[in-house]
Amino acid sequence: MRATKTFLCAVCCLLFWTGAGISAQAKRNITETDLYQFHWIGDTQMSPDGSRVVFVRVEVTPDHKSYATSLWLLDLSDAGGAPRRLTAGPHDSQPRWSADGKTLAFARAIEKDGKPGKPQIYLLSLAGGEAESITDLPEGAGDPHWSPDGKHLLITSGTTPEEWQKHESKPDAAKSKDEPPESDVRVITRAVYRMNGEGYLDFDHPEHFWMMDVGANEKPGKPKQITWGRLGDSDPVWTPDGSRIYFFRETSDEPYYEAPTSAIYSVPASGGDASLVASIPFNAQSMVISPDGTQVAFRGATNVPPRSFSEPHLWTLALKPGAEPKNITPDYDCDIGDSIGGDNRAPRAAGRTSPVWLDDHTLLDVATKEGRANLVKVNASSGKVTGFTAGDQTIQLFAVSADHSKMVGLVSTPLMIGDLFSIAQDGKEKQLTHVNDELFSQLNLAAPEEITYKSFDGKQIQAWVQKPYDFDPHKKYPLILNIHGGPHSAYGYVFDHEFLFMAAKGYVVLYPNPRGSTSYGQDFGNIIQYHYPGDDYKDLMAGVDELIQRGYIDDKKLGVTGGSGGGLLTDWTVTQTTRFAAAVSQRDISDWTSWWYTADFTLFQPTWFKGPPFETPEDFRARSPITYAKNIQTPMMFILGEADYRTPPTSGGEQLFRMLKYRHIDTVMVRFPGESHELSRSGVPVHRIERLQNITGWFDKYLMGESQPEYDVITPKEHELDKPPR
Repeated sequence: MRATKTFLCAVCCLLFWTGAGISAQAKRNITETDLYQFHWIGDTQMSPDGSRVVFVRVEVTPDHKSYATSLWLLDLSDAGGAPRRLTAGPHDSQPRWSADGKTLAFARAIEKDGKPGKPQIYLLSLAGGEAESITDLPEGAGDPHWSPDGKHLLITSGTTPEEWQKHESKPDAAKSKDEPPESDVRVITRAVYRMNGEGYLDFDHPEHFWMMDVGANEKPGKPKQITWGRLGDSDPVWTPDGSRIYFFRETSDEPYYEAPTSAIYSVPASGGDASLVASIPFNAQSMVISPDGTQVAFRGATNVPPRSFSEPHLWTLALKPGAEPKNITPDYDCDIGDSIGGDNRAPRAAGRTSPVWLDDHTLLDVATKEGRANLVKVNASSGKVTGFTAGDQTIQLFAVSADHSKMVGLVSTPLMIGDLFSIAQDGKEKQLTHVNDELFSQLNLAAPEEITYKSFDGKQIQAWVQKPYDFDPHKKYPLILNIHGGPHSAYGYVFDHEFLFMAAKGYVVLYPNPRGSTSYGQDFGNIIQYHYPGDDYKDLMAGVDELIQRGYIDDKKLGVTGGSGGGLLTDWTVTQTTRFAAAVSQRDISDWTSWWYTADFTLFQPTWFKGPPFETPEDFRARSPITYAKNIQTPMMFILGEADYRTPPTSGGEQLFRMLKYRHIDTVMVRFPGESHELSRSGVPVHRIERLQNITGWFDKYLMGESQPEYDVITPKEHELDKPPR
């Protein structure tokens, strides 16, 4: 009901402004339903010659229940030219250029019964014509990688040899009536058996590599499997001469019993036995090979001794017998390959970044520092790190031409969801796309204010303050403290619809990076190990005090919210103080012990706790908000996803909701069917809208004094006062 009413109002406003023209006086505040009109740029790839860029464009479907993805092309030689659509979608992703720049390989999922099926690989000629399907693997296919000469295509699939053989012999054969139905009973043998956003894990179909011949003058050949086994393969890279494939292979069925490790293997491109190249004593990812083929680089973070936060660095490994991985950025106290969190990265087909070799001695990668994510250059020999781009921004993706002379980056700022920019050799940026300009030209938007303040022990804390567009420093405003999750993540210079929407409704929003946040170095990030929650709560309260001292906050109208780790800290906050008039806890943890037993990943290693709850029960109890829930006086809302395996509702808000009901504290639980832990970032669009409406609705009730009947419960005494309508 609430979402429908608001959407109709938004449509009426849009029609009005379209007819009347947009002027400075006609602009309006951003609304929650503007998300329906957002456009996102995802996976971005530059053509080998640097003349064109292909990217995935993502938009909300007309029914507001999903997202559509399609491929778009931007010609960089056409100064000021607009991108043009290449494919109709609605589920196209992973575009990859052939070596000659004439053909794109990509993954497409065809809808069946209203849902996307398993993706297959398609080829699209840039000379014209329709995309052609080249795979029909029973378990689908994805992650295409062209060979250096453009004659072969490496793809990934979980199809087993037996399934492929059966499919080849009877590709269109219907299931025999005499064949018994497949059992839906699951026999669970592993502690991690399901994953947030993925559901139950399929251990019978590990991902392996398949090779296809795709010569220019020939019809593509059939896929041929070149790696196999019970452990999955990922992150393939071709050698420059096209003779071999290097890749990561899983190391164990149950890796959670040991500290994280990785293994690099190689296999001849023609197929054959895979051989172990190196065992890496930590989690490594995003491997790339040097132009001369003598070494690989990858991101990784050691965890010795065990830490809750291990700063990621850039590593190299010489491709010769007995070589050991080398950390080439040991003295760089920033996070290589990391990003700044926001609520509007592309919700589908986002793509990912990897380091890029600019020559045999220089690497280009993204790094985060103090709430910003920019590109840096790293000398692989000396380890010297040099800033390349600069600015109050987050570079979410970047792509480089084959000769490294041209670059593009996908840039997000607090006032821009994400657009492509060209990046010159001196690091200067020039905007290329304007995918949301039409909508944003209608909106009143104000950039957040960056502040720093001292916490209880003198530590400097960085934070941002999002104020209403028409902010008056002489007025008193209600405040919403918004706490990020992780806990090892960071707020910063990136687009956050939530903060802008809250400010548009008349709130000042404070979003800090307390101790434990990333982008401030190893020590700042790991200081909360075995002390979470704890002093990070004090950092948050110091930020609230700072704003109150500035004179424009009504200290009787304070609200607090946060998701995941921020939900945990929201729960913790209201057990430690009664200063907040309302709280909204999202995807939270209230009981660490319960969470230890039910989450989709294990804490078998002493990273956040020194031992399991049955060995160190007091530690778990002391850091669980449920232990102190009797102190809560604050009205609380709980936002929960019913398919959230990362922070299962039964380990979080559901517990506190029941306890608060028992104690007659105002509380409500808002449950989202089918939604995972990613509700706020990539959930069903209409659910994302309703989430924002419920959060602000709760604050409107307790901070603004607005009537919100849907949250009311009639007590016996109130019932006695009911009178029939006249």
